[in-house]
Order: sequence, then structure tokens, then C-alpha cells
Amino acid sequence: LVRLEAFSDNSGKLQLSLQEIIEWLTAKDEELSEQLPIGGDVGAVQHQREFHQAFMEDVKSRGPFIYSVLESAQAFLAQHPFQEPEETLTEGKGLFPSYSLPTAYIFNKIHRHMERTLERLLQIQAAMEELAVALEQAEGVRDAWEPVGDLFIDSLQDHIDATKLFKEELTQVKEGMKHINDLAHQLAISDVHLSMENARALEHLNSRWKVLQVEFTRLKQLQDAHRDFGPGSQHFLSSSVQIPWERAISPNKVPYYINHQAQTTCWDHPKMTELYQALADLNNIKFSAYRTAMKLRRVQKALRLDLVALSSLVEVFREQELQQGEHVMDVVEVIHGLTSLYEKLEEERSILVNIPLCVDMCLNWLLNVYDSARNGKMRVLSFKMGLVSLCNADVQEKYKYLFRQVSGHGGLTDQRHLSLLLHEAIQIPRQLGEVAAFGGSNVEPSVRSCFRMAPGKPAIEVSHFLEWMSLEPQSMVWLPVLHRVAAAESTKHQAKCYVCKQCPIKGFRYRSLKQFNVDICQTCFLTGRTTKGKKLHYPIMEYYTPTTSGEKMRDFAKTLKNKFRSKQYFTKHPQRGYLPVQSVLEASAVPRPCSSPKLPHADTHSRIEHYASRYVAQIAVLLCISNNYEKSLPLSALPFFVVLTQHCFHLFSSSAFSHQDKEQLQCTLARLENENRVLLSEYRRLKWKHEEAVSVPMLTEAGEGGPGSPTAGGQQDEELLAEARVLRQHKTRLETRMQILEDHNKQLESQLRRLRELLLQVHIQEVMGSRGESALKMSNLGFGDLIF
Repeated sequence: LVRLEAFSDNSGKLQLSLQEIIEWLTAKDEELSEQLPIGGDVGAVQHQREFHQAFMEDVKSRGPFIYSVLESAQAFLAQHPFQEPEETLTEGKGLFPSYSLPTAYIFNKIHRHMERTLERLLQIQAAMEELAVALEQAEGVRDAWEPVGDLFIDSLQDHIDATKLFKEELTQVKEGMKHINDLAHQLAISDVHLSMENARALEHLNSRWKVLQVEFTRLKQLQDAHRDFGPGSQHFLSSSVQIPWERAISPNKVPYYINHQAQTTCWDHPKMTELYQALADLNNIKFSAYRTAMKLRRVQKALRLDLVALSSLVEVFREQELQQGEHVMDVVEVIHGLTSLYEKLEEERSILVNIPLCVDMCLNWLLNVYDSARNGKMRVLSFKMGLVSLCNADVQEKYKYLFRQVSGHGGLTDQRHLSLLLHEAIQIPRQLGEVAAFGGSNVEPSVRSCFRMAPGKPAIEVSHFLEWMSLEPQSMVWLPVLHRVAAAESTKHQAKCYVCKQCPIKGFRYRSLKQFNVDICQTCFLTGRTTKGKKLHYPIMEYYTPTTSGEKMRDFAKTLKNKFRSKQYFTKHPQRGYLPVQSVLEASAVPRPCSSPKLPHADTHSRIEHYASRYVAQIAVLLCISNNYEKSLPLSALPFFVVLTQHCFHLFSSSAFSHQDKEQLQCTLARLENENRVLLSEYRRLKWKHEEAVSVPMLTEAGEGGPGSPTAGGQQDEELLAEARVLRQHKTRLETRMQILEDHNKQLESQLRRLRELLLQVHIQEVMGSRGESALKMSNLGFGDLIF
């Protein structure tokens, strides 16, 4: 334009056209600037879009004229070159920078931005309308709620269910609020701010949503009221029993159960009593580890612990702040932990769980195992051991978690803490009356056996513990067997049982490694059922999963090898499926944890077992002392040594136990005998009453035509029948109790008999190898009199 002004005489018309274009572009630029920024509501954006479309049409219509004028100006300048100062040229180069940009690109970019903004605003508007309706409905439901304190106890569960459903319905509202806020945030990033009206509407929706979120605490209030209903109350567990039973609570918060029909009370839940009676069906299993494991499997299923994952348990322990293993819990704390556990199970598995029944049953079992005296106290380690042992998790993960409960900061544990862990574990088979088969209640031998994995070290690592547990030690063999029992339940083997001909074999499969094609099902093998009068003395391979081709080839090779071996070989090399723990020669050096006091009749057999173990252990000590002295004496001093040995045995037999221990043991045995006599007499009396009660209805019916009121006779018949039912139940309970006592006595007698045979055999072998026949006869006579 400056150059054109220099030739104003020849370019007047062209200059006017250019000036007109500049003024038009300036006006349009101002109009476009007035339309920015883009509005924050739908109406404003739609208006801006219409203006922008008209603006683009106007620009397009003026485009040919502008281009023709510019071309004319460029042609004129090309024909009339003009030298001007450098400063003037420099200033002239930047006069039209904004007009040199590609206008089409800018207009298209603005157009796309408007379209995206309009789309998001339409979404926000529709979502806000839907959310306003949903929030209004939710607020109506909330306003209809009654205060938690005004609700009836029986209706709490219905209100909890309704509140849970209400919370689920609000999930969509929560997602809608999140979507709206995200859209508003995206608009703000693109420099588009909501209008005052939309911003106020969005803020109002957010505030209403926050108020509803606060109301979610009502669910917790309802659950707390349902669970607690007052300090230390267990009212919600009252529904775990049905009429005629009633759940009552002792002063130390321990529950007990009242049968109003029979007018009796008991510590065990009615369902737990039925479970224990059903466990008696498994007593025909010969092998104690499998007998114990199958009983625990039934307990596990009854308590629904087979559905509980270890991670859920750990989370519940953390929520309840159950970290210190030696901390003591009361019954209320145990109930709170179990309630949280089963509520989490119901939520995670999406299954219907009878929470009151499960909590009450699990509490009953834990008290039977760890607080049989019903003191109302239980260690945290006991609580964890019981639940972790029966939960649904890999056995190795259970080992690791249990070891962490007794390990220090460095991941190490000493003998004392390991003994605490094993003591809690052995209480589980002990409650079933099976502790004798697992080495007794003394865990010191097991502790020493485990520490042999790290000889000379005062503490062991988790790797040592896992290595020891992989050998399935005698005191803990029931736990891995429990896992195999659970794994074998759904297993089918395509084979026929050699004894009962069952095909396919379900559960465990036992294959003989001495005879080809001899497979036995778990029922025949575990109960000792045989065929053709033959017993299995050969190596047996157990399978709890379907066999693979590699396993079949391995068994075939072993069977072929065993075909060339004699029976004497298998006698000398017996097959053993666990790591034996010698519990006789061990002293109780490791301190035991203080367990809960037992009921007077609950620990009778364990005390007898304790005295017997002490008695035989002291015999073994004297045997070792006598053998050492015998080896150090010359042959000429043998008669004097024999006399000294007999004198020591005589002294030991008279003073091995203190006077108090002898009196206590004698009182225990006398009480057992007296209890057996009372049970037998009671059984005979109940049997006689039962026969009389059964015969009474027949006599009444025969004498119907005699004197007396028929109504009174019918009422008397009903009373007699009710009494007969009560007597039958009482008789069943007494028979079960007698059976338990008899089983305990048999276990103790078997254990003592094995110990006597072992000690006598060891002594005979040592004496025969070192001395003559005369000394052997005298020493055998002394030992025989002592042991038997």
C-alpha cells in the first residue's frame, strides 16, 4: 500500500479497493473476537455456531473480490519497481501477517471445536436431567426411613436388606455423577467454561449426592445394631437355634443352649451335637490320620470354612487388629471377627450364608478346641490356628502364614515360639480324641525334630519349617491329609476295586506295588475290608488325583521290582507315610503355653497319658544309666551290678512319683471306674424305663373300657411317650459318652503296650549282646516285673 501511494496518480482506484478490503477484514476480525470464548450452555453454542456458519459464507463470498484486487496490486507493483529505504521495507513486510494465514484451516478448527463442545454440553444436559430424577427418587426413599433407634429388632434384617438394595441402585447414580464431572473437566481443559446456570445446577447435584453418600452410614448403623444390640449383646445369634431350643449367655459372654422341651442345658449347639454324632460313623476307619482328617473335613464343611480364602482371613485379622498372637480375646471379639468373616464371604462369593448359624457353630467349635472349660478367653494365635487350618488355601501357604505368626522381625523363630504354634495345632486332633496317635500332647519332641533341620542354630527360618512340614511329621500329618481328602472328593479313577468291585473308584485310589492290577477304593482300604481272607502287607501307592501315563509306568517298574523281593524284605523295610516323632525319651524342657482350665472330666485321659509318659521316660533314663554302668564294670563285678540294678528298680518303683501324684492318679482312676459304673447303672435304669414307657400305651389301650376318664388316659399316654423320647435321647447321649471313654482308654492302653514292648525289646537286645545267659535272665526278670 505504501508503494502504491508513491504512484497515487496511476493507482488511485486500486488503492481504494485495498483500503476497503482492509477495513472489511478488520471489522470481521472484531466480529469474530466478540464471539469468543465459546459459551457454556447449549443455546449460546448453537447461536455461535449459526453465526460462524454465516460468517464463513460471507468470507467465502468476498473471497474472489479480495483475490482479484490482490492480484492486480501484485501485477502493478511488478510493473513499477520502487526503491525505498530498508526501514520502510522492513515495516511493510509485516503489515498483513494475520491476513496471510490459511483462513480455511482456522475456520475449520473453530468449527470442529464448536461441534465437540456442543456435543458434550448436550450430554451434560441430558445426564443432569436423568440424575435429577434419580436423586429425587433416592431422596424420597431416604426421607421415608425411620431412625435406627425406633426400629423393631425383628425388622432389622429386612431394613439391612432394603438398605443394601438401595445402595446397589445408587451405583448407577454414582457412575452418572462421575461421568458429568469428567465432561465438565474436559470442557474446562479446552477453555470452555459452563454457564452460571449449568455450573449452579452441577454444583447442586454434587451437593445432593454428597448428602446421600453420608446416608450410607445407615447401613453400618443397622448392621451394628443387628450384631450388637447393646454392649456385648449377641442378640442376632438367637436365630441360630429353633424351637424348642433357646440360646442363652453366661456372665462371661459364653453361649449355652436350653432345651425347653427336655428341660436341659448344654454347651454345644444342637447342630454341633448332631455333627459330633455323625462323626462317630467314621470311627471304623483304621488309620488315625485319615480318620481325623475326614472328621475335620466334615467340620470344615459344616462351618463353611471350605469356602473361606486365606486372603479373606488375613484381611479380617487386620481389620480386627489381631496381630499379637499371645493377646487374649474374649467371646465378643471372637464373634465380631467371625461375623466380619462370614459377611465378607457372602459378599465375595455372592452366595446366601446363614451368618448367625455359621458364627455360632464356628464359635462353638473354637471354644470346644481351645476353651473347653468355657472361661470365655482365647488366645489370638488359637483363633488364627483354628480358622487357618480349616480355610480354603494351599497347604504351603498355610504353613508360611502360621510360621509368620510366631517369627520375629528377622523371619526367625526359636524353640519356645515354635512350641506355642505346635501346641495350638495339636489341640485340633485332641478335641476329636485322636491326640494319642499324633505323639500325644507333648510338643517337645516335634520341636526338637524340626530344629534338626538347622543343627546348632538357636532359631530356624521359614525354609527349615517348610522342609520339615514337607516330611509330614507325626504331630502335624493330619493337616496335609486333610488337604488330600478335600482334593480326592471329586476325583474319579477309571479302575475297579479289587475288593468291592466298585467302578469307577471315587476318592482315594490305592494301588498295590506287589501285585499287578490290584486297586482298592478308599472305603475298603481305610476300613480294612479284604477279600478271600487275604490281608495287604505289600507296598501301597495312594492317588488322590487321576493317574498319568508316567505314574503308571513308574508303578509298573516298582511292582516288577517288588515281585523279586521276599516278605522279609518288606518286614525289614516297612512303608511309612509320615515322619515319626519319638515322644518317649524326650523331656519337657520347652515351656508350654498356659492353656485354658479344663472341665473336671475333660482332661482325665490326658493326665493319665502324662503320667504314663513320665513313668516310661524315667524307666528309659534308668535303662540308659544301667547300661552305661554295666559296660564300664568288669565281668567279675556283674553279680553286684545286678543286685544294684534291682535295688534301683525297687527304689524307682516306690519313689518315682511323688505322693501327691500317686494320690491324684489313683483318684483319677477311681473316678473313671466309678463313672463307668454309674453310666452302666444309668443305662440299665434308662433301658428299663424305656421298656416300661413303651408298654404303657398298650396297657392303656387295653383298659379303655374300665373306669377313668378317656381324656385323662390319652393325656397320660402323651406324657409317657414324651418321657420315653427324652429317655431315648438321654440313653443315646450316655452311650456316646461311654463310647468316647472306651475309645480313649483303648488308645492309652495301646500306647502303653507299644512303649512297654519297645523298651523291653531294646533292653533284651543290648543285654544279650554284652552279657551271659545268667545275667540276662536276672535282668529280664527285673524289667519284666517293672514294666508289666
